[in-house]
Amino acid sequence: MRRFSARSHAVTLSEINITPLLDLAFVLLIIFIITTPMLEQSINVNLPQGGNSKTKVRPQDILTVEASSQGDYRVAGRKVANESELERQIVNAYKANGNLVIRLRVDRESKLRLATTVFDICERNGISRFSFASEPRVNRNNR
Repeated sequence: MRRFSARSHAVTLSEINITPLLDLAFVLLIIFIITTPMLEQSINVNLPQGGNSKTKVRPQDILTVEASSQGDYRVAGRKVANESELERQIVNAYKANGNLVIRLRVDRESKLRLATTVFDICERNGISRFSFASEPRVNRNNR
């Protein structure tokens, strides 16, 4: 950018306007803040009500397997093509971590077949640690 001074010769400014750059940074920040919670739950599942577990498990020992009411499976947020691929991914994760806990998220309106498929895979491969994800039970006495 050239600016003319009172002496009538051109002076080059060495300043950069960073306002558009800051605008872009703030827009990206807002986009990441909005999309991050959506990435944590990959399938919209209506969980059944259940109790609260007192057992604490390390987060790195949990493998989340999700089943939608349409019959789609996801392992750790990634869609699985078929049941043999589902079994392969669960077995590979168990071989990598012997303390693995399969956390099953199944829609309350889905068929029991989806849950039993995952349990059959676990039983065939010697995986005995699994849990159902559920919504906390509503305590009607504390209203």
